[in-house]
Amino acid sequence: MAILSNLELIRRVPLFSNLAPAQAEVVAASVSKARFKRGDAIVEQGQKSNSLGILLTGRARVVKTNERGREVILATLSPGDYLGEMSLIDNQPHSATVRADIQTDVLILGRAEFARCLSENTAMAYAVMKGLVLRLRQADRKIESLALMDVYGRVARVLIDFAKPDGKGHLVIEGKVSRQDVAKMIGASREMVSRVIKDLEDRGFVEQMSDGTTVVHDRRRAPGRTSIRPPAI
Repeated sequence: MAILSNLELIRRVPLFSNLAPAQAEVVAASVSKARFKRGDAIVEQGQKSNSLGILLTGRARVVKTNERGREVILATLSPGDYLGEMSLIDNQPHSATVRADIQTDVLILGRAEFARCLSENTAMAYAVMKGLVLRLRQADRKIESLALMDVYGRVARVLIDFAKPDGKGHLVIEGKVSRQDVAKMIGASREMVSRVIKDLEDRGFVEQMSDGTTVVHDRRRAPGRTSIRPPAI
């Protein structure tokens, strides 16, 4: 497979898609690429960095850790997502750690070039603001879930958020659903999450397929079910 130039990589990143040709060339000349192995920290909570990172390949998770080492997963990042923009904008330490979940390639853009792009390109500034608003909405949704839902409802919401339409009228989660990861997302024990998912499977809301995917069925179509209520746990 041909190795793509920095300019070709820039053109494939949604954040930079509206840059004028001259601006894209300036950015391309300023970026570097970095590879992170599974478990490597791309940015660390409480530390400062002077660059914006854009995922090219792989997957990363955003986590917060308290003083006792307890970890909460805030989000999962995929190719095209970016990180570190808040620290660049307010010059404060990173509020969370971003860790590679698998081998991940990241495009690195320095602070000066990032600031220049924002000041010279309204479309890019708007894209950054839109991304910040999206993350704020996701945070609001997580707060709502933790405050107003029981464990059963929180697990169901995470599964629905994970699932994507497969084009055949189903919602499908690719790959194995990690009970431990779900537990870290909703603030519950792994054992409790396993019990809830098992109950959802028994009731026909969730179905594990032979190819390793998970199908999340429309609860309104589940045979003999008019609503999903938590079991006595």
